[in-house]
Amino acid sequence: MIRENQRFLNQLNVVSDALLICLMMPLAYWLRFDVLHGVENVPRESYLRLGIGIMLLEMFLYAVRGIYQTNRMLRIRTEVVNLLEANFLIAALLLGWLFLHHDENHSRLLLGIFLGLSTGAVIAKHVVVRKTLRAMRKRGRNLKHVVLVGGGKNAVRYLDAIRGEREIGFDALGYVAAQPGELPIPYLGGFEELETILDHTVPDEVVSAIDSADYELTPHIISCCEKTGVKLSVIPLYAEYMPSHPEFDDVGGIPLLNIRRIPLDNYGNAIVKRTVDIVGALLMLVLLSPLMAVCAVGVKLSSPGPVFFAQERVGKDKKTFTMYKFRSLVMNDDADTAWSGKRDDRRTAFGAWLRRCSLDELPQLFNVLRGDMSLVGPRPEIPFYVHRFKEEIPLYMVRHQVRPGMTGWAQIHGFRGDTPIRERVEHDVWYIENWSLWLDLRIMLETVFRGRFMNDEDGK
Repeated sequence: MIRENQRFLNQLNVVSDALLICLMMPLAYWLRFDVLHGVENVPRESYLRLGIGIMLLEMFLYAVRGIYQTNRMLRIRTEVVNLLEANFLIAALLLGWLFLHHDENHSRLLLGIFLGLSTGAVIAKHVVVRKTLRAMRKRGRNLKHVVLVGGGKNAVRYLDAIRGEREIGFDALGYVAAQPGELPIPYLGGFEELETILDHTVPDEVVSAIDSADYELTPHIISCCEKTGVKLSVIPLYAEYMPSHPEFDDVGGIPLLNIRRIPLDNYGNAIVKRTVDIVGALLMLVLLSPLMAVCAVGVKLSSPGPVFFAQERVGKDKKTFTMYKFRSLVMNDDADTAWSGKRDDRRTAFGAWLRRCSLDELPQLFNVLRGDMSLVGPRPEIPFYVHRFKEEIPLYMVRHQVRPGMTGWAQIHGFRGDTPIRERVEHDVWYIENWSLWLDLRIMLETVFRGRFMNDEDGK
């Protein structure tokens, strides 16, 4: 039933988008010539035909961008970005077409109004639909029913995941394993009964979460799903080591999974990020130079010692570099091993204020210009703790595959200073695997305009 409903919803989604786009052309025409009193050089029918052509092209690009694929895990913001990218391309193609045809009669303002209205209408509709479906799933409707194969740690992790995100709408009917275990869902039977179980329960999907001891059962699981016509998804045995968006190579027909390939491995992406770092750091140094001068004077007057605090940190490719900060502590011998907690008696009164506002971090703009750091990335740690955490925290060293940053995904989610290192690393790894220019811009904007640079009253 869920498959039939989903097909109907997808078809309704396509038709409603097409109607919305077509309706925006008459509205744009009315706004341009009736409200704004423009001069009409082209008949209305010509605009309507052009609107239909643009609609068909938009529908094609939406399909190419995966807008109409069924993906419960797709985030609303990702769908909005996909829609915006498709419409920016439409605008570029339309301008190119008008230029090549030397068309000076069609109103550019009308076409701009049309593209703006159609983009806004489609985005608004998709956001409303997504939020409505998620609300329904939280209430137990529009669920996707799955049978879980396996009863070990992978099965437990999967159940925790779907129960922690009820809005994606997965419901586990039960599990199949060699023998009953302690999973909080019904036990349906053994592996040898899988085909009968699938015929009886008729799930929308089977999720294989077997452990290494049952690996040889994989061909049997695939065969049962193919015979019963049920979609099969597999949680790899090494799932905890995999990135969120794995990539595959092909060697003579043998698929090779890249365990750790990240967007910034792409040379073009790396150039874009470095360019943003250089331009952003220069602008901030110019704009914030008076504030930095005040901070320097305040540090000098607050206690004996230098204005800047220089400390060795571990950066990209595990290379060490000297990171600079405004000194916020009295001179001490524990700087390279002490963990700065929420209460630190070594701080000066002015230093505590600097830390509370994160102004002590401003000299790191020079580190950004030197290439030691980026504006956005995982926070760099001192070698003492890197050697400790790499043995204790899974994936900790993945953080060193990119330049460390002044702010980051973990920091805007509250993981600053004396906070759980495991959760901080999880956020850092997610950022590394999902990097985009828009994500960097979002992090920087939230850092500045939503007060994410502020620490609690006791500092970091």
